[in-house]
Amino acid sequence: MKITWHGHSCFRLSARGLATVVTDPYDDQVVGYQPLNLRGHIVTVCQDAPAYNNVAAVKSKQRVLQGPGEYEIGDVFITAVRTNGKQREKNELRNTLYVFDFEGVSVAHLGGLKHVPSQSQVEALGTVNVALVPVGGENMLNAAKAAEVISLLEPGIVIPMQYSMPQSKLTLDPLSKFLKEMGLGDITPEDELSITTSSVPDETQVVVLSYQA
Repeated sequence: MKITWHGHSCFRLSARGLATVVTDPYDDQVVGYQPLNLRGHIVTVCQDAPAYNNVAAVKSKQRVLQGPGEYEIGDVFITAVRTNGKQREKNELRNTLYVFDFEGVSVAHLGGLKHVPSQSQVEALGTVNVALVPVGGENMLNAAKAAEVISLLEPGIVIPMQYSMPQSKLTLDPLSKFLKEMGLGDITPEDELSITTSSVPDETQVVVLSYQA
């Protein structure tokens, strides 16, 4: 399967013969970046806010998922878990994270996660091969909390998201802060991640994706 990053927490997940997923399409007037022009069969929304719910920007969509549950669409199995139902702060939006199973490759998209999930929530996700993790602070995980979540999930690959970029209008921490927290230096971004069940590393690795307009 292939994973491409289109800014903020918007990714396109695709595999030959399976449904294509677009996560968290944003309103570029609020978030920045270029206006989205994507196609996909499934659109997932983590929070009901302009940074995540511009579903009109995705063409050819057949299903829009916006809450917890278990789904099978186009041979992609999806588990959606609400992460802050009981511990929400005042004015904090409900957040839903999603785990996508593409023929044995599991990808967890943590959305606008702000709190470290409970052990029961982590167990509900099952094995995570790739974790798409917010790291920019503000109303989501900061670098330290992101590192804590990663240690709980123990994914093979971590792809950071929702951090400061020249194209972004939001005030977020830089990627370097997260990389330092993980004990890493600069990482050369890749245009996309291609992964199979046999290529998942045993030890957690951080992969940085370049923004694709």
